[in-house]
Amino acid sequence: MTPPVRFLPAWAGSVARIIGWLMFTLALAACSTIKIAYNNAAGVGYWWLDGYVDFNEAQTLQLRADLARLQLWHRSTELPRYVELLQKVEQLATADIGPEQVCAIALEMRRHLGTLLAQIEPAATALAMTLTPAQLQGLDRKYAKADARYRKEWLSRAPAEQSDKRYKQWLARTEMIYGRLDGAQKDSLRAQVALSGFDARMSYEERLRRQQDALQTLRRITQAGLPEGDARDLVHGYFERALDSPNPAYRAYQQALLQEDCRSVALTHNTATAGQRDTAVQRLRAYERDLAQLALPQP
Repeated sequence: MTPPVRFLPAWAGSVARIIGWLMFTLALAACSTIKIAYNNAAGVGYWWLDGYVDFNEAQTLQLRADLARLQLWHRSTELPRYVELLQKVEQLATADIGPEQVCAIALEMRRHLGTLLAQIEPAATALAMTLTPAQLQGLDRKYAKADARYRKEWLSRAPAEQSDKRYKQWLARTEMIYGRLDGAQKDSLRAQVALSGFDARMSYEERLRRQQDALQTLRRITQAGLPEGDARDLVHGYFERALDSPNPAYRAYQQALLQEDCRSVALTHNTATAGQRDTAVQRLRAYERDLAQLALPQP
């Protein structure tokens, strides 16, 4: 089963996405590509970040070094914990499950994300203190382009089209774990998605809030010439707001979607055949082996 990953914050500074990618590789990549994706995450992560902020030479050297250190820490400290989490999921996959069990796994993943964000605060702060007004303007333009894509992919679609897009996403993620679903299972999944409370407009508004929050935070850090300790407090505050929106309506919406996702995952799992559950267990074990090997000291 694939726990929901909506807790992943869409940080303007983009570092959280890199961390989230490291954390959720097992849920997003085919088993045979996990090792390649993880071993190259620091390098690919740098280029992804550079696409948002055009780094100068000094920033490039520092960021590459920080990402490399982060990955070393993550490999030795967090990957063994992910293996333990996978073992829990593997045990659950052999029998029927309830939504509360799925949500417990999702909440544990969220706690790991909080640990990761705390680990990167010093490096994120150091980088933020070196950003120039021109780089922040470039970041703002990058956001505008990404927002235009979101509007095209989601807001310009009719509700039925949005539902169909989300169904295809859910189907792909589900079949990544269980293998091919039959017609009745696909119909059930489509019906669950059709009844979803997903609101593309509300998600978009929260996306804009996070972006403006990030830009305002970075401007305060760069314009005020703050001491490092004060700058880190601002970065920490942003991370907290990215994980827990200050908008109570969005928090309620996010919680409702989480509960909805947990019910959908449980229902999909409970209607899986014995063969599909066996496929899920085998794939989870393969993920577990890959992550355990990645956690070993590298030559």
